[in-house]
Amino acid sequence: MHLSILNYFSIPNFFNAPLAFHSIPKILAGFPMSLYLTAISFIGALILGLFLTLAQMSHFKLLHWPARAFISFMRGVPMLVLLFIIYFGFGANALPAAVIAFTINCSAFVSEVFRSSFSAVDRGQWEAAYSLGLPYRTVIAKVIFPQAFRIAIPALGNILLDLFKSTSLAAMITVSEMFMDAKIIAGAYQDYMSIYIVMAIIYWFFCWLMTVGQTQLEHALT
Repeated sequence: MHLSILNYFSIPNFFNAPLAFHSIPKILAGFPMSLYLTAISFIGALILGLFLTLAQMSHFKLLHWPARAFISFMRGVPMLVLLFIIYFGFGANALPAAVIAFTINCSAFVSEVFRSSFSAVDRGQWEAAYSLGLPYRTVIAKVIFPQAFRIAIPALGNILLDLFKSTSLAAMITVSEMFMDAKIIAGAYQDYMSIYIVMAIIYWFFCWLMTVGQTQLEHALT
């Protein structure tokens, strides 16, 4: 786009349209890392969250109460604080620290979603499965979880969106994702407002795409 046309979209002392437009490719260079952090952490959170849910539902106190305590703690600790504890406190490398922090924090919220979804499955489904002589593991894997997962999709979609936005916090421990790239560009040109407005639009756009994908998944599973 020609520079003179972009100037019409500028607001003096507030938004530099040419700088904003030309910074987009540089910012998007960090998108693969943001996507990687989101995907690997969310998959890990789904797995860990499911185990936490099963532990919560267990009648064994040695499983139930530690799971409840873990979930309560993770839901109450800010993501940034947890990130700093793992990175600075335990001396982990930046990328593993980010993945671990995002995974264990999100797993607590995923577990609560799964717990409510499991409870929403009709009790008759449990009784029918047990009446067929199916073992507990098969009942969960083949009967209950598929139904619970469909119920959980809207809430899991919200967790995914929050996780994607939270990957920007990884810049605080030097992970080179989109927000880190944006900070470098903003610092180089000393124009933070223009670059951060672009960042807001980029995050909104990708969250909108995820929302569309979530809607399509809901329709496919109903």
